[in-house]
Amino acid sequence: MIIRSVNLETVCGVTSKLPKNTRPEVAFAGKSNVGKSSLINAIMNRKSYARTSQSPGKTQTINYYNINDELYLVDLPGYGYAKAGKELVAGWGKLIEDYLYQSKVLKSVFLLIDIRHEPSENDKLMYDWVRSRGYEPVIIATKADKIKRSQLTKQVKMIRDSLKMPEESLLFPFSAISKQGRDEITDYIENITRKES
Repeated sequence: MIIRSVNLETVCGVTSKLPKNTRPEVAFAGKSNVGKSSLINAIMNRKSYARTSQSPGKTQTINYYNINDELYLVDLPGYGYAKAGKELVAGWGKLIEDYLYQSKVLKSVFLLIDIRHEPSENDKLMYDWVRSRGYEPVIIATKADKIKRSQLTKQVKMIRDSLKMPEESLLFPFSAISKQGRDEITDYIENITRKES
C-alpha cells in the first residue's frame, strides 16, 4: 500500500455524531499503552501523526484518518486505563459500542495485544464482544522487538489459546521499532478494502 496522502479528517468525542462515511474503514482497538498510535503511524508511514504518549489513555476520541481518499483508519479509544474515572471509561465504552453498531463500511477490526503478556480480561471481553458484533478480530501482537525471536512461536500460541481463537483467524506479530509485520498488515488492509469497496 503506497501512502500518498494522510488527513486526520474527523475527531469524535462522547457527545459527537459519528460520520456516515462511504469509503471503507478499518478500526483499531486495544488497551491503553499497547502501542496503537505507534502502529497507526507505521501503517501511515508517518513518524508522529497519530499522537503517542508516555501517559496511557491519551486517545479519548475516535479519530478518522483519511488515507489516499480511498479508505479510513479508525483509531478507537484505548480501554482498561486504571487511572481514568468510571464515568470517562463508560463514555469511551459507549463510543466504541456506537461505532461498531453504526458504521456501515467497517471491513475489519484490529485488536492489539502486547505479545509479552497473556491477554487481560479487558482484552478477552473486547475480543468476544467484537465477535458478537459479527466481525472476526485480526490480532496484532505488538512490541515483538521486546521478546527473543525464539520466544515468538510460544507467545503467539499463548495469545491464540487465551483468546480461544479459531485456527483460521489472523494474527500478525508487529514491532514499531523494526517494522516487523508492517507489510503484512498493510497488504491485508489493501486486499480487504479493495476487494469490498
